[in-house]
Amino acid sequence: MSIKRLEVGPRMSQAVIHGNVVYLAGQVGKDGEDVAAQTRSALAEVDRLLALAGSNKSKILSATIWLADIADFAEMNSVWDAWVDPQNTPARATGEAKLAAPRYKVEVIVTAALD
Repeated sequence: MSIKRLEVGPRMSQAVIHGNVVYLAGQVGKDGEDVAAQTRSALAEVDRLLALAGSNKSKILSATIWLADIADFAEMNSVWDAWVDPQNTPARATGEAKLAAPRYKVEVIVTAALD
């Protein structure tokens, strides 16, 4: 089975396709945004990368969401709930973690099936 990498950088690829599965790198929000805005921009990147790979949010198998502060859980969920396909909700886990830089409040990691 071949492996296809999308938006390859020196440290990581933004998406990797193996078989009928696409694995996305963690997506974070833009600097200076609150948790809701960072969640919206991270999910917009998920949408963009899934489309580039030939998939979409209805095909998400699992999602892992890391929050810099678990107290932001409800705020993040308000954005997630408006975005996620209600007919095809994925398996999901959310936890608190020290993210790569203090400016990041949320990171979304997704695995999805291809169309």
